[in-house]
Amino acid sequence: MTIVWTVCAFLSGSFMFSYWLGIIAKKNLKKVGDGNPGALNLWKAAGYKLGVVGVILDFLKGYLILLFVVGNERIQGYSVISIALAPIIGHAFSPFLKGKGGKAIAVTFGVWSALSSFEVSLAFAVVLAILLSAIKVINRGKSTSTEADGLQVVVGFLLVGIYLYMRDYSSAILWVWLGNFLLLAFTHRNELAVYLKR
Repeated sequence: MTIVWTVCAFLSGSFMFSYWLGIIAKKNLKKVGDGNPGALNLWKAAGYKLGVVGVILDFLKGYLILLFVVGNERIQGYSVISIALAPIIGHAFSPFLKGKGGKAIAVTFGVWSALSSFEVSLAFAVVLAILLSAIKVINRGKSTSTEADGLQVVVGFLLVGIYLYMRDYSSAILWVWLGNFLLLAFTHRNELAVYLKR
């Protein structure tokens, strides 16, 4: 059953709702901002109303299937690793976009909301808010760049790993975090490269 649920979770994650909403709004998200076919670019291209819908749908495609599988105790232990990572992989490498998906932030929030009853996703949100505030203070109120935003996401999720360890989460959950961290680092590789070249 683990394989079946993993495939279902991958397919759930691969539905590129924000990109499709952009098409409906006659906006090509690949030509907006950094070209990411995700909810943030939908927000920029088509306004906050469609942007919010995109965020919610991207969140739900990670949340609902994990809530169903984990919440009803259909899958336990290490079997959860592949199922939890599958929606994130599906979003990042969507077959509907020939393997070129989004950055997987909203779906990451969805997955962790289901895995931890919102605890870890809330912790991640708080860490991102603190990092954003710190960077704005450093930049004296100036808006952050796309590269800085990407760095915040990756560093923020790295700190989430420390939080998980300190909260004594199971080793299976820590493996999910590691896989998720590597995926976020990959989807934000261009932003990270800017800082590595400095």
